[in-house]
Amino acid sequence: MGVTGGNYGGIKHRKIKVTPKGGTPMALTNPTIRNTKAENKPLKLFDGAGLFLLVTPTGGKWWRFKYRFGGKEKLLSLGTYPQVSLKEARELRDEAKKLLRNNIDPSLERKAAKLTESGHDSFATVAHEWFSKMSKVWVPRHSETIIKRLESYVFPSIGKRPINSISAPELLAILRKLEARGTVETAHRVKQICGQVFRYAIATGRAERDPSADLKGALTPAKAKHMASITDPSKVGGLLRAIDSYQGTFVVKCALKLAPLLFVRPGELRHAEWQEFDLDRSEWRIPAEKMKMKSPHIIPLSKQAVSLLREIHPLTGNGKYVFPSIRTNSRPMSDNTILAALRRMGFPKDEMSGHGFRAMASTILHEQGWPSAIIERQLAHQERNKVKAAYNHAEHLPERKKMMQAWANYLDALKQGAEIIPLHVKATGL
Repeated sequence: MGVTGGNYGGIKHRKIKVTPKGGTPMALTNPTIRNTKAENKPLKLFDGAGLFLLVTPTGGKWWRFKYRFGGKEKLLSLGTYPQVSLKEARELRDEAKKLLRNNIDPSLERKAAKLTESGHDSFATVAHEWFSKMSKVWVPRHSETIIKRLESYVFPSIGKRPINSISAPELLAILRKLEARGTVETAHRVKQICGQVFRYAIATGRAERDPSADLKGALTPAKAKHMASITDPSKVGGLLRAIDSYQGTFVVKCALKLAPLLFVRPGELRHAEWQEFDLDRSEWRIPAEKMKMKSPHIIPLSKQAVSLLREIHPLTGNGKYVFPSIRTNSRPMSDNTILAALRRMGFPKDEMSGHGFRAMASTILHEQGWPSAIIERQLAHQERNKVKAAYNHAEHLPERKKMMQAWANYLDALKQGAEIIPLHVKATGL
């Protein structure tokens, strides 16, 4: 039996791991639990995969599950022994781990369930129920932000109030406090979150109207951010992983995956037609009438892009558009589809936009040392000489092919969480 020290809630304790002669820690057994006596310091008996039994100096034996969510270490209480047996504790741990695999915080899920069971239609009850459902499709970081704003700014004032009795002036008073601190953007975010909770209450029959709608123009306008984009490599990796976990339609998921690889304008992506692609040559040729600058444009396709297009071809290849509308194959997906998908994944409009994939690629490729002329040509930015522009759609094509493949490989590495050392390319070294 191995014994180590530690700290629990500011109280020193001992950690006990059952270790046979071979040296590998064993899982807990019922005899070990029964035979462990209380001491003057708390003891931790570890079972594995985050589960342990806390034996207090007073003789209490509490099951705990230690886990990480949103980058923070948390503890979930699973009951007391022997009321909750070793087998039951393991089952509860496994249920919690299943929630974590689906990006759901077990502690918040339990809190929402308890409030729902209580039968009270308070603002906090409805908010937790709404949050429990929505957080299943959000990234953990966004979930943490949403619940923190509710718990910090809203629940203390109106959390216990019946949601159908809350008035617009009451909600405004909460937002005015945030505004007075100078956090205008946060005030707008909190108003938006509350509006979503009220609309959920209306949909579930617990409220008749959304008072946040009456506050239009009541707050100081927040400064809009132009073409929001994620350019920090570590955050780009998180975005790519969120896209991989997207729970929407396969067509939208493929569009999301191609957006960072191709970094074309959102309208160009959603209007893509199968007849414009030559997958054997790894090229997408966009006709002039579809381009903002009215000049034809060639997109070299990386191996990853070709693979995605071949994957979606059996589904939409018999139609005109690569990404057709969900309602009819005769029209492309709507201009709000990608934006809505980003919001559903938890990326607000001030953090990432559909156009932001272009800024992401431009920023990082420039930082990596790729020649500006090649990047600008790939972005299809306007050539000042309009006569030259009519003939330069294939300009730098060999170099652009190399850059697009290197960019796709770089994104793959970021998605996998690798430590990336950017490749600084010299203009003469392509």
